[in-house]
Amino acid sequence: MASLRDIKNKITSTKKTSQITKAMQMVSASKLNRAEENAKAYVPYMSKMQEVVGSIASGTSDSGHPMLTHRPVKKTAYIVITSDRGLAGAYNSNVIRAVANAITERHASKDEYVIFAIGRMGRDFFVKRGSNVIGEVIGLPDQPSFSHVKEIARKAVGMFTDGTYDELYMYYNHFVSAISSEVTEKKVLPLTDIAAETTGSTASYEFEPSSEAILEVLLPQYAESLIFGALLDGKASEHASRMSAMKSATDNATDLISNLTLVYNRARQAAITQEITEIVGGASALE
Repeated sequence: MASLRDIKNKITSTKKTSQITKAMQMVSASKLNRAEENAKAYVPYMSKMQEVVGSIASGTSDSGHPMLTHRPVKKTAYIVITSDRGLAGAYNSNVIRAVANAITERHASKDEYVIFAIGRMGRDFFVKRGSNVIGEVIGLPDQPSFSHVKEIARKAVGMFTDGTYDELYMYYNHFVSAISSEVTEKKVLPLTDIAAETTGSTASYEFEPSSEAILEVLLPQYAESLIFGALLDGKASEHASRMSAMKSATDNATDLISNLTLVYNRARQAAITQEITEIVGGASALE
């Protein structure tokens, strides 16, 4: 049985830990508010971009643009969006597991796929696994801008256009609420279903100089915007997951402190009772 001093030391250390986790919870809550605002503010831009690109693509079926063309799949690329740090519950492990399962199901060799890693946790996992990580971004701020991922996004889109691989998937955590997120798989390229997604749009556009020339500029920008939008969504999910994880840690620490305090008080009472009994017994022996 632990001594009173050991129990008291454990209570003290647990209280210090709970103070840290409580502070981290509050910081994550603050970051979540801004990240959620950033993700929501980006939605109207993406909706209009999709509407315009879908309208042009649906009326330009003979453009032959490589980003709109489905070709036999010989090689696949995956963009994996994780965080740089842990202490976020299952945020990273859920995404990594989904990508690993997809790779196991679709590919028989490591030569059949490549990885673009956004976030240290995903990068480290696939590097240790021996996968071909051909692009990485680590050290992102809590509120990233497009400039932080511009290079890797353009590289991913450009390598598809060049024919280095034949399809591009993206995996990230979609923010649902402060207590919920969903691992999402999104096929970024080829953009074979973009026209179907904009069905119901009644807007009409006149193109100058031509729809084909506009697609040459807009399609890469649209694909890059999809990647950045997923990053903003994932950042909101990251802060929400970390906030929930730290709240659970704080609650667990509080319960542990209560249990240890009860054990400490019982042990202390037993020790006092034992001392009284010994004193009474000693006094009786002197009579």
